Amino acid sequence: MSEKKQNQPGAVNPLPDKGAATAPDGKRRRFAPAEGGSFGRGPGPRGMGKPKPKIKNAKGTLARLFKYLAGVKWELTFALLALLLSTITGLITPKISGNIINILNDGKGSLSPAQSAALTYGTYVAAASMVNRLRGQRIKGQLMNILTQGGIFTVMSYLALSAMPDVPAQAAQEGASFGARLAVQLTYIGILYAISTLCSLAQQLLLVRVSQHTVRTIRTDLFGKLQELPLRYFDSTPHGELMSRLTNDVDNVSNMLSQTITQILSSVITLIVCLYMMLSLSWQLTLASFITIPLSMFIMRAITSRTGKYFKQQQACLGEVNGIVEETVSGARVVKVFSREKYVQAEFDEANEDLREAGVKANIYSSVMGPLMNMVHNIAYALMSGIGGYLVVTGRVANIGSIQSFLQYQQQFSNPFTQIANQITTIQSALAGAERVFEVIDTAPELADVENADEFAAPRGKVEFKNVSFGYKKEVPILKHLTFTAQPGQTIALVGPTGAGKTTVVNLLMRFYDIDEGELLLDGMDIKSIKRQNLRTHLGMVLQDVYLFAGTVRENIVYGKLDATEEEIRRAIRMADCEEFIDRLPQGLDTELTESGSNISQGQRQLLSIARAILADPAVLILDEATSSVDTRTEMRIQQAMLTLMKGRTSFVIAHRLSTIRNADQILVLNQGEIIERGTHEELVAKNGFYANLLNSQYKSGVLEEDDT
Repeated sequence: MSEKKQNQPGAVNPLPDKGAATAPDGKRRRFAPAEGGSFGRGPGPRGMGKPKPKIKNAKGTLARLFKYLAGVKWELTFALLALLLSTITGLITPKISGNIINILNDGKGSLSPAQSAALTYGTYVAAASMVNRLRGQRIKGQLMNILTQGGIFTVMSYLALSAMPDVPAQAAQEGASFGARLAVQLTYIGILYAISTLCSLAQQLLLVRVSQHTVRTIRTDLFGKLQELPLRYFDSTPHGELMSRLTNDVDNVSNMLSQTITQILSSVITLIVCLYMMLSLSWQLTLASFITIPLSMFIMRAITSRTGKYFKQQQACLGEVNGIVEETVSGARVVKVFSREKYVQAEFDEANEDLREAGVKANIYSSVMGPLMNMVHNIAYALMSGIGGYLVVTGRVANIGSIQSFLQYQQQFSNPFTQIANQITTIQSALAGAERVFEVIDTAPELADVENADEFAAPRGKVEFKNVSFGYKKEVPILKHLTFTAQPGQTIALVGPTGAGKTTVVNLLMRFYDIDEGELLLDGMDIKSIKRQNLRTHLGMVLQDVYLFAGTVRENIVYGKLDATEEEIRRAIRMADCEEFIDRLPQGLDTELTESGSNISQGQRQLLSIARAILADPAVLILDEATSSVDTRTEMRIQQAMLTLMKGRTSFVIAHRLSTIRNADQILVLNQGEIIERGTHEELVAKNGFYANLLNSQYKSGVLEEDDT
């Protein structure tokens, strides 16, 4: 915080954060950027301040993208041909506009000097505007430049022609009328404009098809691969990261295919054609025009070297402001509970002021770029016009129209360098995104079922763990030599401290992971010898964190059995004790739920998940007890629904509130991956061991009451 703010009366000084990052302005920041990234998103010239994405294998990534283009190779071929034709026809226009100016100059005998000057000026402006339109550039932003350059050219051309009184006499000897010659050239321009417009339209339509077809195929492959990946992958990869690859990265590829590639190809064609036309018109002027390019690059580098620093500082400040806002909004309840409104307001005011100061500096410097570069270009333009007029007077260039054509080609010759430079970051971002997508596609899927894997028609539900050991990382074992048997219809409770391995047991049973050692049997069969999908159809889970999909209540209930009849659905919701609240919903079973079912209560979501499990009718049931965040009455309804669901099924219950498992057939007490106690509730209480201590601690903390047991 600045000294000025610290010394203000009544100011609330935020406490320093030892973990804060240092921003480019030297100040301490709470919100550090991601590794290799900037402090936030903010404006900047040509992506100034943005980190360059890292690409591991650009050639390999491009090769794979071209394979995706194989399905639309003809559309791509015709699109590129249309692009070539559109660019070339657009580049012929300056040559014809030069011919028109020559005709106007030759016709000075029948036109007054004012008329001829006005027509020359108008022809230049019209031709330059048409070229910009054909190039897909905005006329509004370039209009003042075009008008200024048209005036410079008109003045220079007439100063040159004034020294050549014999030029109009040459027109009379050519035998063609002034009007006819002018009409022919205007007809040529009209034809070229029509051809270029049609080709540009065809190119855009074809490239839209190419890009959309390609990204659809990539998305399909990526989403399909996500369905094949093991749970281990989702546990170790942030979900936001996966979403970013499926959306942002694929969109970057789409933009590259539909826009960036065409702009680069068009720029390359423009460079080649313009250089050829410039050399054919005047090699002397071509050499002279190259002198101004280093000057422009020097000025651009001198300015951007400063704007880069300030835009980076602005992004740092913007990142801090966004971080404070997001943190304050998300933690609004905590802010109010601890009366920290003045604290966060003072913190925000300081960050906001820093952002203002950085923004002013960054935008002032970046605003200088446009006018200064226009000034340099116009000075260079005037210089080329003067040199061109001299060459016309001395006879080294045939006519003033050639100079006009040359000047337009020179203007277009400098544009591709800027356009290509602007697209480099876009291409790098797209290739980096494609590489990230391909990394997911190349990830090893779940292990395939063994050859001749079996299927269960109706398992009885006997589960056996025989000396099972497992670790998510082999060097860090989670379960150690676990051995127990669950007979059909029995309820097995898993209790123990956090990290004891309770959830890991059910993950192995569901074959989200495969065991490292020992045997895991279902009805005497190794579950590895059972088809994975068939195995999971006979296992049901009711999780603590209920997930409901956006859709109707009915769609969420039948998720476990898509062909369920209305009678089966009604039976399931009655057994889950949720018929009453469903019937009170606006459209009953057809009521739309928002994402995650946030428009109904936690207890209602839990009852729906139980109804979903009842409808699926699994042989083995896994319950992650979920009554901690509901009221007592709802808790009793959920427990009663769970008991209904568990009847006649082998059930595994991960218990948090120990009173809910007192009727379990067998309680397994896990600690550090080992079974340290086992037995019924009464047997374990009588032992006065780990389980009894855990039970007593829940009494003391108020989790349990005397009548719970």
